[in-house]
Amino acid sequence: MNDTIIRKRIRFHGLVQGVGFRYRARHAASAVGATGWVRNDPDGSVSMEIQGNRAQIDQVVEMIDRGMYVRIEAMEEKIIPIEENERDFTTKDSRW
Repeated sequence: MNDTIIRKRIRFHGLVQGVGFRYRARHAASAVGATGWVRNDPDGSVSMEIQGNRAQIDQVVEMIDRGMYVRIEAMEEKIIPIEENERDFTTKDSRW
């Protein structure tokens, strides 16, 4: 397994607001040891920045997608620079 730490900005589209998505994301990230944040966006999507190895990030997305009521229809992903001093995963206020 590749243990290289990366950070991704992911935007989720589908039935992702009002279904416990952010709670699931925070719980999943904490369970696997990933850091970052998640927030609702005004257009009905959810944005996330997540940091960990590829396996951790993939596990978080899988755990969210398995949640009742959540339906991820599309994802936009981009690798971005890591945050050196980040220690947890938080829920951010919406941008609206």
